[in-house]
Amino acid sequence: MGGVGGVGLGTSTGAILVLFILLVIITSAFMV
Repeated sequence: MGGVGGVGLGTSTGAILVLFILLVIITSAFMV
């Protein structure tokens, strides 16, 4: 799933993955 390793997929795709991961982390933090 490497986001950094998927540079060939496009920078925009990596940015979306990073934002999605951050959203999940923030949501998990609030649910605790």
